[in-house]
Amino acid sequence: MFKKAFIIFFVIFIFSFMGSSLAFAIPTQSTKAKQAILIELATGTVLLEKNADVRMPTSSMSKLMTVYMVFQALEEKRIALSDKFSVSKKAWKKGGSKMFVELGSKVSVEDLLQGVIVQSGNDATIVLAEGISGTEEVFANAMTAEAHALGMKNSNFVNASGWPDKNHYSTARDLAILAEHVIKDFPQYYHYFSEKEFTYNNITQQNRNALLFRNIGVDGIKTGHTEDAGYGLIASAIRGKRRLILVINGLDSEKERADEPARLLEWGFRSFDNYNILKSGDKVADAPVWLGVADTVPLIVKEDITLTLPKAEKDKVKLSVSFEGPIPAPVKKGKKIGIVKIEIPGFPTKKYPIFTGANIGELGLFPKTIKKAKQFLFGK
Repeated sequence: MFKKAFIIFFVIFIFSFMGSSLAFAIPTQSTKAKQAILIELATGTVLLEKNADVRMPTSSMSKLMTVYMVFQALEEKRIALSDKFSVSKKAWKKGGSKMFVELGSKVSVEDLLQGVIVQSGNDATIVLAEGISGTEEVFANAMTAEAHALGMKNSNFVNASGWPDKNHYSTARDLAILAEHVIKDFPQYYHYFSEKEFTYNNITQQNRNALLFRNIGVDGIKTGHTEDAGYGLIASAIRGKRRLILVINGLDSEKERADEPARLLEWGFRSFDNYNILKSGDKVADAPVWLGVADTVPLIVKEDITLTLPKAEKDKVKLSVSFEGPIPAPVKKGKKIGIVKIEIPGFPTKKYPIFTGANIGELGLFPKTIKKAKQFLFGK
């Protein structure tokens, strides 16, 4: 059977301004933080990063990994919010920020969670770790294993609280991955991160995340501070259908930890938006069919394709489709046949699979013979 192989490129411009230049300036932003990353959750687009893969002490931000482990244990019904864990001497004596649990008392998992998330209690963190795994060391090993399973390849945990240790570290990118998993994997528990205060043992403490009090869409997640790490924050904010995740560390004061993230989040919301480039089932090209009852078959995408783009430059996205053809009949609908590339200057090229959008039958013997003869004699 004759088959001619070639590559077809189908290029279009989304929106308008087909004659305009593709070169444009991506919005840029700097930060005084030592490490930072800002991500659009829906598309995974990194809007800003600085030393995002540099290992850093994470202070109490690593408590988010502890909380993830607790959520996982709840989801797997290994524990319940109403279960009560005993307060050991180790937990009771731990310094730093505290929930102020009493030695030998029993505290509910729900109270301990709030003690960790809202009050950043080192004591509460150890109680949870010991209650789930027996010892903090065993729990920390499990934290590291789970972190690696989530894709946090540059993280290692030797305790549950983020207490300073040279072997206890993570990166801004890894903590952003963790925040995404907390939000997506356990939405039923996410409300704890937006609590502005919590009272335990007649002691009321405010959430250390000052952005919760600014009415800018922030609804979590966790602060941190040590002398070595500086002031840090994992923040998440939502406006309309968009959610941004920001990890920032190495700031000099509580005020900077409030002002700098607020500024970066505002920039991310103001400068970018999400745009639906293609919808599931959209045709991106017609491919020629060899010896089929139809001369072409539509090529479609099977998923919605949404991109985060600079608002001022949304009109300059280029799409190109590549596949090998003509496609020999019979053609079965839904067969992966090539890719659609989406090019945005200043961003990595995105590639998505494309599929045949219809069944195309094969010509009968006589029409097929005529077609082959024409191809042989005339090349068409």
